[in-house]
Amino acid sequence: QVQLVESGGGLVQAGGSLRLSCAASGRTFSTYAMGWSRQAPGKEREFVAGISRSGSSTHYADSVKGRFTISRDNAENTVYLQMNSLKPEDTAVYYCLAQSGAWYEVFISEYEYDYWGQGTQVTVSS
Repeated sequence: QVQLVESGGGLVQAGGSLRLSCAASGRTFSTYAMGWSRQAPGKEREFVAGISRSGSSTHYADSVKGRFTISRDNAENTVYLQMNSLKPEDTAVYYCLAQSGAWYEVFISEYEYDYWGQGTQVTVSS
């Protein structure tokens, strides 16, 4: 099992940037493909980004492509989500996800992930 703890959320103005971090503990971090999902109030959950165990394969939702970047540091057991050019519609609780997979495999739906963090709130003001 793996435990996931997100941090880095907060309040930012539109056009600003935030970097979310997710620290993993438990089983070896490099065993897991990682991802981020989000849920805004009154809306369905939306998968945001995924990254393979190797870090060389990534996938983004169309809504964040070109603005968000997912990365990982296997030595630090941490996955990041760099969010630039933030918009009010990016306001949501952001969840870190983990799933065992092949070295270059990236999962592109939150339904494929077995492990979830508790979430961190991101609020973008207009």
